[in-house]
Amino acid sequence: MSSISKSTLTFLKTLKKNNNREWFTDNKLLFQAENKQFISFADDILTEMSKYDNIETLTGKKSVFRIYRDVRFSKDKTPYKTHFSGSLKRATKLLRGGYYFHIEPNNSFIGGGFWGPNPKDLLRIRKEIVVDASELRKIIADKNFIATFGELQGDKVKTSPRGFDKNHPDLDLLQFKQYVISKKFSDKEVLSENFHLKIVETFRTMRPFFDYMSAVLTTDENGISLYEN
Repeated sequence: MSSISKSTLTFLKTLKKNNNREWFTDNKLLFQAENKQFISFADDILTEMSKYDNIETLTGKKSVFRIYRDVRFSKDKTPYKTHFSGSLKRATKLLRGGYYFHIEPNNSFIGGGFWGPNPKDLLRIRKEIVVDASELRKIIADKNFIATFGELQGDKVKTSPRGFDKNHPDLDLLQFKQYVISKKFSDKEVLSENFHLKIVETFRTMRPFFDYMSAVLTTDENGISLYEN
């Protein structure tokens, strides 16, 4: 059985109320115990996901993000994150997209996609949409996709991207600066038995979207592979 324990959510709730170095130092052993459990949970996600996708991340420990916040450029100076989270990276240049899992009281979710595509990749995606958006629209209109994720998400430009027609019929897709999808889970679901399997099932539902984006980002505008010898 792999699940998140009540003690994990309790720890995170208490940390949120006491987000300072003094409290954290006094409760360091408690954090270490909860972090160890979360790493084990991440290991189970990785083990299952490795059956269905080529994952570059080697261990649950390497997938888990540090709890310490980088506050150098933030107005919020609280030193610690009030959630546990991790990510899995797909292996090889031919497989694009990343998996993310986030456990937080009343705000747990999993996500995936392209949070910060570089300008070259973003331009390639947009050019593909201009030529033919039908395949992407088919993916995001699929009943299973809608039931799981609702809709495509991500920050958008307010009008139209530079160099693109503001009257293009697929402007709603061209406006995205990020292409991400996510699903929220209640605390009851998070605490349920074998919750890692629900996460893996949701990650697998992302695959048509990932496979489409991988095909686009590993070929040129003529559909020729960028990585053939």
